[in-house]
Parts: sequence; C-alpha cells; structure tokens
Amino acid sequence: MLRTRDPGVIAIVQARMGSSRLPGKVLLDIGGETMLYRVLVRARRAQYVGQVVVATTTDPSDDPVEAFCRSKGFPCFRGDPFDVLDRYYRAARLYAASTIVRLTADCPLIDPGEIDQTVKAFFRADLDFAANRLPPPMKRTTPIGMDTEVVSFKALSLAWQNAEEKYAREHVMPYLYEEPGRFNILLVDHEPDLSHLRLTVDTPEDLALVRKIYHQFDNSDDFSLIEMLDLLNDSPEILDINANVKHKGYQDVDQRA
Repeated sequence: MLRTRDPGVIAIVQARMGSSRLPGKVLLDIGGETMLYRVLVRARRAQYVGQVVVATTTDPSDDPVEAFCRSKGFPCFRGDPFDVLDRYYRAARLYAASTIVRLTADCPLIDPGEIDQTVKAFFRADLDFAANRLPPPMKRTTPIGMDTEVVSFKALSLAWQNAEEKYAREHVMPYLYEEPGRFNILLVDHEPDLSHLRLTVDTPEDLALVRKIYHQFDNSDDFSLIEMLDLLNDSPEILDINANVKHKGYQDVDQRA
C-alpha cells in the first residue's frame, strides 16, 4: 500500500568523487551548495520517500563524501567502488528498505514530483521494478537528469544474487529489465516527450548549464521541472551550453575497475 513518508521506501543516492569525466563533481559548488546537497534536499521533498541515504565507496578518495554527509545529517553507507549493485543491496539491507528508489548524485535538478510519479506507478501496478528511463530499444520520454528507478527489495536481492556481467553490477538494474518476462516491470512515460533535454552533470559543460539554471532561480532549490521548462522555453540558448555532450550508454563500464 502506498503511503506518504513510508519508512520502508528509501531513496539511495549513489555518489563518489572518482568521476571519469568530471572528478570530484559531487562536491562541486552549485550556487553556494554542493551538487550532492542539491540532489539530497530535492529528493527529500518527494512525499512518498521515507528516508534518503547516500551510498558511496570504501575508497579513501570518498572520505570527503562521508564527511559531508555527517556534517549535513544525512545517513551514509560505504561499499564496493565498482560493484554498485552490491553497494545498493547492502545499503538497502542495512536500512531495512522494502522498496528502493535509486537516484544518482549527478542529477541536481531532479524533481520530487518525478520521483513521486515513478513511485506511485510502482505501487499501483504491484511491480518488481519501475523506471522513468530505460535504454534502447525502449524509448525514454523523461529528461536526462530526472532518472528514477524503483525496485522491491526482493527483486534487488535476486539481481544481486544472479547478475554476472560487469556492466550489470556497475549500473545496478540491467538484470531487472534486460530479459523480457524475467520481472514485472514498467517504463513510466512523460507527456510530452522531453528526452531531448540533458539536465544531468557529467562534464564541465553540464555543470555550467546547471549553474546557469540555478542562478536564474536565485540559487534556490525548490523550483520544479515545470518552472525549468518555462525558463528553457523563454531562454532556449541555455541548452546550447551542453548541446554537444554525448550521453553514456548503460553498457559502458568504468575502465578503472
């Protein structure tokens, strides 16, 4: 049953300092606050999320992530640097999650309403897994940067036990959606199709765009996706900032592993 602030519904935000294209990005400044903080406070506003937890790595380079979480009062779990599926499973088990909402720390424009929409779809259809984005041949309609995945602990446990491919361990959820019929899943669509919008941070260009958007909202963090769309409709040149950035595929893996 879906209820607000359900303690069993836990948003786990994966975060690490070792980004290959923009090292240290999760603690870079966006309008006076770190990118990670922007993600966490926006996720915490989702009404169907009971708790927000950071899942970082045991690598010493991620000590600052844990220190930041402690300073701001956010729970922080540390796990395998490259087996992110294992990290999620162990964090979910530690915090007694019955439902896990997977978010990433490079989405500082994440809309709480988009999170809630995906969580509601998950519960209403009694699913194993729901997402507002899935890789080709499935077609996403949600902007890049609003990515939300919701999974039951039971289904996550089965993925943790059975997923073998390196990319499936690093990208957490492929085992759940790659083989049709393996799980009961749903792709949550957005109307209209906004898949052309890149609102995530993986490069300096992405960071410049996000900083520009926050600046336009006086560096507050309570603006919605609808308000962002109004801004971008009025000032479409903002999207030129990162127009040439290529998005990573779900089978790309970190070569440092």
